[in-house]
Amino acid sequence: MEEALSLYLVTNRDNLSDDRFLDIVLEACEGGITMLQLREKESSTNEFYELALKVKKITDSYSVPLIINDRVDICLAIDADGVHIGDDELPVWKTRELIGPDKILGVSAKTVTRGIEAKFEGADYLGVGAIYPTTTKVQTKLTSMEELKQIVDEVKLPVVAIGGIKEDNILSFSGSGVSGVSIVSEIMQAKEVPTKVLKLKELVEKMKMKDVVSYDN
Repeated sequence: MEEALSLYLVTNRDNLSDDRFLDIVLEACEGGITMLQLREKESSTNEFYELALKVKKITDSYSVPLIINDRVDICLAIDADGVHIGDDELPVWKTRELIGPDKILGVSAKTVTRGIEAKFEGADYLGVGAIYPTTTKVQTKLTSMEELKQIVDEVKLPVVAIGGIKEDNILSFSGSGVSGVSIVSEIMQAKEVPTKVLKLKELVEKMKMKDVVSYDN
């Protein structure tokens, strides 16, 4: 699970044609993302379903786990690898009951208490943030690096950092203990997606190497 969270793409289809969106998904998978979350807040259920089927064909061909944002029904309908839920969705335990023991369950957490509850109820990993300002969730309260580290240390579940993460701030997570970073606009808006993904992968590997060094010391 920890390796799968390393470079975690969360999609945003704003201002993109369907064809361009699918091209970006393909190029990101080719480039080496380790997990993809399909996030469709504005789509109808049928639109989400049809798009998810197309995305799944791509992710399956590259063995990239496909996570569906919030929608347990879509996850089950297309047999995605898992679902990620926030505070306003079904309870974690009920989501686990619905998707079964084998699918991946990610949960957003801003506090240690929320993280421990999610772990107890069946979460496989936590998404913690937003760490930096983000255009996808403009009203969200930022999570400090200290709060992030506290959740990593006390909950003891794999954690992916989320929110406003870009090429120039990935190394700020060195020593934090996170399993990976969640990227949105840095990939979705990139002019050269494969080149961008390769650079981000290199930075994540460097971040993790510094984690190893800091723990050894």
